[in-house]
Amino acid sequence: MSDLPSISGSPAPAPRRPERRTFSVLALVEPLIEWTIRLCGWSAILFVAAIFFFVFREAAPVLFGELDLREFFTSQNWIPSSEIRPQYGILALLIGTLSVTGLAMLLAVPLGLGAAVYLSEFCGGTLREVLKVVIELLAAIPSIVWGFVGYMVIGPVLIHVTGAAVGINLLNGGIILALMSVPVIVSVGEDALKAVPDSYREAAVALGASRWEIVYRVLFPAAKNGLLAAVLLGVGRAIGETMAVLMATGHAVQIPTSLLDPIRTLTATVAAELGDVVAGGTHYRVLFVIGLALFAVSFVVNLTADLAVKGVRSDKTG
Repeated sequence: MSDLPSISGSPAPAPRRPERRTFSVLALVEPLIEWTIRLCGWSAILFVAAIFFFVFREAAPVLFGELDLREFFTSQNWIPSSEIRPQYGILALLIGTLSVTGLAMLLAVPLGLGAAVYLSEFCGGTLREVLKVVIELLAAIPSIVWGFVGYMVIGPVLIHVTGAAVGINLLNGGIILALMSVPVIVSVGEDALKAVPDSYREAAVALGASRWEIVYRVLFPAAKNGLLAAVLLGVGRAIGETMAVLMATGHAVQIPTSLLDPIRTLTATVAAELGDVVAGGTHYRVLFVIGLALFAVSFVVNLTADLAVKGVRSDKTG
């Protein structure tokens, strides 16, 4: 018995070095991952600031120099190629942009939200999946193809139905932009409606509400933020579109007085003329001032959306 080794004299177990190395590697990698995530979060702000700086740098020489800002915003005479006195008035272009965007939203918002409600609450099974695929395919159609549809299909139809002299006009552009915006509104709107808890629906059914009462009395108030985001994404899709409106609106510098008048938008003007101007010239830099105007319009839209969302949230908390 005396020859047996004692328990107290047994050697201690070797330390687990691989686990220590793993902990040390994680301690080094975690800060790197954290800073990478922070950089990704700040990158959007940095990219927007860089784009704004580039556009502002190109526009600054005429913005604070020879460009008459009063004439720029109040005149409807856009004659940049005049040899006697070039005129840079964007009032007609601005009104054309806002009018075609507003018409597109009047058509797209009811259709988009209605389709989102149908897919979310009334449609099921195979039909729902087929419709979602079709909507995604509509969103994937290039804008130049939509321009061809407006020019070759909708234009002749409008001439035949309305008796208009030309088929490429404000109504044509509004229809095309509505068709381009509907898939975005449907996709985001359906996600917002699906995010509403099922307990809301069950409580409404228990109180005896019909399916339509559930939609406009329960789901719409509960999904206000998401539905508002869907509409604003549609507005952004319409107001920033270029090639489709260039081909479908007639590209005429005038303030429209009816839906059948040709118009020109700010984006179409930049796309059509930037490639033909002398780099660094007055006309070239005025096009960048138009870019700043588009920045301002987008800022107003986003600010309005932010205030509306905050109002909705305050109503819920109150």
